Amino acid sequence: MARGKRGLLAVAVTVVCAVTVLAVPGTAFASAPAGPADPSPAPSASASATPAPTTAPVPVPDAELEKVRAQLDGLYHDAAVATDAYNAAEEKTRKQSVQLARLEKRTDTARKKLAELKDQAGAAARAQYRDSGMPPMARFLLSDNPEHFADGAGTLLNGARATKKLIAETDRVERELKRDTDDAEARWKKLERDRKDKAAAQKTIQAKIKDAEQLESRLEKKEKERLAELERQAARKAQTAWLETGVLKKQAEAAEAAPTSAEAASAGARAVAFATAQLGKPYVWGAEGPDSYDCSGLTSQAWADAGTPIPRTSQEQWKQLPHVDVTEMRPGDLVIYFADATHVGIYVGDGKIIHAPRPGRTVTIAGAGTMPILGVVRPDA
Repeated sequence: MARGKRGLLAVAVTVVCAVTVLAVPGTAFASAPAGPADPSPAPSASASATPAPTTAPVPVPDAELEKVRAQLDGLYHDAAVATDAYNAAEEKTRKQSVQLARLEKRTDTARKKLAELKDQAGAAARAQYRDSGMPPMARFLLSDNPEHFADGAGTLLNGARATKKLIAETDRVERELKRDTDDAEARWKKLERDRKDKAAAQKTIQAKIKDAEQLESRLEKKEKERLAELERQAARKAQTAWLETGVLKKQAEAAEAAPTSAEAASAGARAVAFATAQLGKPYVWGAEGPDSYDCSGLTSQAWADAGTPIPRTSQEQWKQLPHVDVTEMRPGDLVIYFADATHVGIYVGDGKIIHAPRPGRTVTIAGAGTMPILGVVRPDA
């Protein structure tokens, strides 16, 4: 019977009927009592206690561990995609909530204004019929006093203007109220969709992370250590290849040709200082600090601390912020990774970044070329 990676362990114990018993390592079996017709003696205690031969675990080849590493990278990448979707939906719901609060305030003001206008219209109507139910126009035409006639003409004209203005204002407020009410209803529906998107992304994230953790849990301690070493080797190889392109020399030449202004250097330095202060804090998807971060949560908070608010997600950072060539990269710039812009780190100079890698890891310093670079953006360009 196979168990894990240890193979089949069999112990044959001869009894009266030559019954073969397979024992799992670590499991004890009692000797069966001899029947009345059984002339054979029971096995001695010393014979039962004879240790069974063991088989050493077969090491998992590096090629197989590389496949595991590729699987883990894929699962965590999928989790990063879902994390960006979650963060985007979270940002949308936050903005929608603020806009809805403003709309509700406006509609409340419009309702109060409309009620006042209707009260004014009612008061005007009551005043017109106060004198025995005779409208002002009739009283004006029946007046035989020239002075009263002149006064009446002016009063009637002013009244007509006021009434027209009141009607126009009432109509305007009613239209505005309807527009805002319709807008609020549409925003509520959009808010509900964004909340559902966020919930779906959350489930995807949790499922991918769980799959990755289960995959890692199947490895022995030594295999995990070898897997970690393979990851480090792959990172060193990628970083070395990136540096061999001469990118740092080109950055130095670009900096000499176009020196960074004191203001820009100060802003970048503040962002880098903030990121540096977060080293060692755990990665948590959707987190924006202060105790934990995901990748874009770290970069967005670093630049917020430097006085420049930027989009919340790595994908929106890539879409909205000014792009610069990697050879012109300077401290504070954001390095966007992978073709779908699902990871980001903050450049600290000398070919290195600070980033929040993935679940189970902490904010750390890494080579800027250890992952596929999509491009570089500059928040304070």
